[in-house]
Amino acid sequence: MDLSYDALNKSIQTELKSMYLLYGGEQYLIDTCVNKIKKCFGELLLGINYILLDESNVDNLISDIEMPAFGYDKKLIVVRNSGLFKKDGRKKTGTPIQEKVTEFIKNNIDIINESVVLVFVESEADKNSVFEAISNNGIVCNIEELKPIQLVKKLKQICNLYKVNCDEVTLNYLVEIAGTNLEILINEIRKLIEYAGIDGTITIKDVNCLSIKQIDSVIFELTDNLAIRKIDKALEVLDNLIYQKEALQKILITLYNHFKKIYLCSIAVQNNKDIVNSLSLRPNQTFLVTKYRKQASYFKMDELRKILNALIDLDYNSKNGKIDIDVGLRSILCRYCS
Repeated sequence: MDLSYDALNKSIQTELKSMYLLYGGEQYLIDTCVNKIKKCFGELLLGINYILLDESNVDNLISDIEMPAFGYDKKLIVVRNSGLFKKDGRKKTGTPIQEKVTEFIKNNIDIINESVVLVFVESEADKNSVFEAISNNGIVCNIEELKPIQLVKKLKQICNLYKVNCDEVTLNYLVEIAGTNLEILINEIRKLIEYAGIDGTITIKDVNCLSIKQIDSVIFELTDNLAIRKIDKALEVLDNLIYQKEALQKILITLYNHFKKIYLCSIAVQNNKDIVNSLSLRPNQTFLVTKYRKQASYFKMDELRKILNALIDLDYNSKNGKIDIDVGLRSILCRYCS
């Protein structure tokens, strides 16, 4: 049975089922569900009525299901990143362990219902035989990363809970600079709530002063300055990244990937192609389309190609000791964007 995240939460609070598959990109929400299952299950004693498995020991799954939980009615088995849900398109059948687990679930569902609560946790899950067996006999929930509008709504709920004011413009700005990872955003909003205090108001100025900008957001800021030929400001942003102890190699790679997306955006615009697909943006990143389009409008195609080639050359030459990566980055920024 496929359930939404909200329906899954209600189901857990009402009655624990015997088998769950929780997968998707929003690890924070997945872990929240697992913790709720553990809380509803009751007392846990690792190795007795609480078993943890992963890809290294998933072969023990069937024997762990069959072995009684001595002194307890049931045992909770949590299986993380097991490899059971990887599908090889070249083969019609699964791996031996996939086939074994599938057949066991199909033929022993009564034993599973009576003796265990089985929770599979995966970042990705192909719809193979194991997936279908769980879907037919348990609960499956795809917990994808939240879109910006959903993130803002959740952050607003947290602010209301602590009686702190914050408008949607400020919350949207927080998402833009801190990224779309829910766990990071919750940590940031809690920090801002502590600063504002009860009945206080979180402002954009507070966000700029207190929140940690993700490197992708900073690269947007750097490129904005390059686009309008403010080299001094662009170098200041670079200096701040280095001051925050971001690795120069990481800055170089992020900058290359950013200009590559600007280049692909330019091609998409010229050929009337869908920008989201052209840039392989995830559903919660579609708000970046406007920003990429704006930055692409400031650069000519040949300029972007030269910048990309220069960044590739810098990567090669810095790894071979021919140039210092810091000097090389500054040289490229000044040469092509002044």
